[in-house]
Amino acid sequence: MKKLIIALFCSAVSFSAVAGGNIENGKALAEKYSCAACHGKDYNSPIDPSYPKLAGQHKDYLQHALTAYKRGDAPNGRSNAIMTGQVKPLSNKDIADIAAYLHSLPGTLVLKR
Repeated sequence: MKKLIIALFCSAVSFSAVAGGNIENGKALAEKYSCAACHGKDYNSPIDPSYPKLAGQHKDYLQHALTAYKRGDAPNGRSNAIMTGQVKPLSNKDIADIAAYLHSLPGTLVLKR
């Protein structure tokens, strides 16, 4: 039983390291796919007020949103032709990396309690 608990703990630790995302790779991917063209060079000043500010956003929200855009019009997907086209080639790891990078940036998002 003790070995099983240790194995499960090691698996959980290993998974969270991967799930956290690689900030440097996320930065390279955000530049490669020109995310700043619409969301602003600081990812905090989008070119259109209807576009979201990404800097400082929660990682899990960003991952969920990017995954939903990748699904497109399917159930539980988001419908936006530009974003769907941008995220189609991304792997789940790429999405986690981009989310980690954007989350690491200073932003002006405010949470009210």
